[in-house]
Amino acid sequence: MNDDEARQLRTRCTRFVNGHGQQSAADYLATVPTQTETDRYGEGGVVAELETYVADLLGKPAAVFFPSGTMAQQVVLRIRADRSGRATIVFHPTCHLRLHEDGALERVQRLVGRAVGDADRLLTLDDLRVVAEPIAALLVELPQREIGGQQPEWEDLVAQVAWARERGAAAHLDGARVWESAASYGKTPAEIAALFDTAYVSFYKGIGALPGCCVAGDADVMAQAREWRKRMGGTLFALWPNAASALTCLHQRLPRMAPYVEHARALADALRAVDSVRVVPDPPQASMMHLLLDVSSQDFETNVRRLATEDGIWTWPKAAPTVDPRTQKVELSVGEATCQWDPKELAGVIARLAEPVPR
Repeated sequence: MNDDEARQLRTRCTRFVNGHGQQSAADYLATVPTQTETDRYGEGGVVAELETYVADLLGKPAAVFFPSGTMAQQVVLRIRADRSGRATIVFHPTCHLRLHEDGALERVQRLVGRAVGDADRLLTLDDLRVVAEPIAALLVELPQREIGGQQPEWEDLVAQVAWARERGAAAHLDGARVWESAASYGKTPAEIAALFDTAYVSFYKGIGALPGCCVAGDADVMAQAREWRKRMGGTLFALWPNAASALTCLHQRLPRMAPYVEHARALADALRAVDSVRVVPDPPQASMMHLLLDVSSQDFETNVRRLATEDGIWTWPKAAPTVDPRTQKVELSVGEATCQWDPKELAGVIARLAEPVPR
């Protein structure tokens, strides 16, 4: 199924499984209040309002708005490297900087990314202890998207950050989904961010706003981040639409994070009765999970089309392959659309995706 076909099928559907469902341009524009105060090159207006709000939310002295997380995290890590005189950044093998940024950390920033641990499980303190070279920063992602939204026990997280500090390194939080992580830990975003020198948070993922993000930390570090944003082309003439959308969606959806986690766990409970579907991790550790379906890729696609055309239900445009061609993987992020389903009813829909197609 190509992108155009998937788009056509999706627009005919009336019920959605993943996240906040189908969002039109009008839906996104509705998150930008008409009375929004505009900025000029990232200064003043709703951008400043959002930065103050996020800094307070994360318990940090200051925050800076960026148009993308790729830019934001490179900037923060560059600053840490410059200040320490070290070039190595340690992270999990499934770190976004390693998998999805085309080597930007190395090619643009001239830093060294060092993956530590096993890609199929959480990072551990023992994994970190094998690192002998001096490092500029330890990057921790919460939760770990590529392994189904897993996150370490709180005591393990504290110990890993302490390891970095003992080595004179900074600790940076890739908190793209920290809102979900906080709800799962039963802590506030500020309690999590307090462990780290700097924290990055995204607004278009679980929050469902227009693209954009913030990094937060000490005022002097954020002042440097603001300079680097300009150098890297991120200080656009006007950033207010995305900042206003973020502020609206933060107010709307932060109170919903705990219910999203509860719904994810209720769905996992219902899926245990479906032999052809496995939940990773089980139970979910955040408001997301991976689903392993015992079905071929061809039958999965056929079932996706059937649900869309016959029932008006949109699930996933495609599944990710696994080492077993008879098993497909999809990622489910629980949002407003997901919560419209009774867990048992949704488990039945997911079960239909794993049905063998008669030939």
